[in-house]
Amino acid sequence: MSPTELRVEDSWASLRRYTDARIALGRAGASLPTRELLGFRLAHAAARDAVLAELDADSLAQGMAEPGLGLARLRSRCGSKAEYLQRPDLGRRLCDQSRSTLEALAPSSGCDLAIVVADGLSSAAVERQALPLLSALLPLAAGLKLGPLCLATRARVALSDEIGSLLGAKAVLILIGERPGLSSPDSLGAYLTFEPSPGTTDERRNCVSNIRPAGLPIASAASKLDYLVRESLRRGLSGVGLKDEQGALGTSSTLVVEERV
Repeated sequence: MSPTELRVEDSWASLRRYTDARIALGRAGASLPTRELLGFRLAHAAARDAVLAELDADSLAQGMAEPGLGLARLRSRCGSKAEYLQRPDLGRRLCDQSRSTLEALAPSSGCDLAIVVADGLSSAAVERQALPLLSALLPLAAGLKLGPLCLATRARVALSDEIGSLLGAKAVLILIGERPGLSSPDSLGAYLTFEPSPGTTDERRNCVSNIRPAGLPIASAASKLDYLVRESLRRGLSGVGLKDEQGALGTSSTLVVEERV
């Protein structure tokens, strides 16, 4: 029997054009077809590269400086990529130099919103999606008092709590690379926290995730985030008590119950 005769197509194959998810792979005998096996290995390599690659922070900083809000370059307490992956706790706190930097930049009267861009677990996501999302989001934030933009490396989501607290921000929004999936190595997540402070737990956050061309489009993400930020400031809360109720279907934003990055 020839290899062609051994291959069996999946009955769901027609649905693959609607999603990047790994569905309807078919089979060749008792195994995956060679094309699908090689595709899996390629996707796995892309996910590993997204995690291990260092962020091109200099290029990103140039783009972030254009809005004229001021820019703070920050680092967590992780001294290397290996330590970042092995010690999530160190990625949740600023190094001493970064604390001093923020203390010098903090507005005397605080701010409504602090925005942080961080590498997280996918530098590719931040390099591809962060600047377009900022460009769409900042015009929507007209009327809010914004703190200086922050660019943080080797950062976890909770690093934004300390940043927001030092800047005297009512709320903090961190745009961060999410843990890569096998079909989404460049997915950006956005986490909103009202009254941030070190030790904040994840039920107090809202998350808009999978921000990328093949997932949630930039314009839709910016609209959701603008709504959540303004509702958070108006109602004085975030997390389980704050839902995205602007959509026609009344769907709520993704709620974080476990820190993903």
